[in-house]
Amino acid sequence: MELVALLSSGKGTWAQVSGLMKHGEWGKVILIGDDFSKQFTHDAKFEFVKVDLNKKLQDLRDELKEKLKGKIDGVEVALSIASGNGKEHMALVSALINLPVGIRFAALTKDGVIDL
Repeated sequence: MELVALLSSGKGTWAQVSGLMKHGEWGKVILIGDDFSKQFTHDAKFEFVKVDLNKKLQDLRDELKEKLKGKIDGVEVALSIASGNGKEHMALVSALINLPVGIRFAALTKDGVIDL
């Protein structure tokens, strides 16, 4: 399964994404963020999708949908929205659903990676 994760402002929230990448078994990792998010580094291989997180909700959804089209191989993804705000989360969830692709929310806990 592929992991799709949002990297928004605030490096503190990136630890959750980093942990998911390290402790999960992913066929592919797609990280989404803006210019600031390009600072994220990790030992694991990932694809970075740059978007303008300052866009209006519908415009951000449309940009996400366009840039994610063709990048997801399966019918379902694990999704991390530990980073970001409500507008960014809604735009990403809406873009994924409209591709269409199913969503499983993923989180890293003290017990390991879990689906929510």
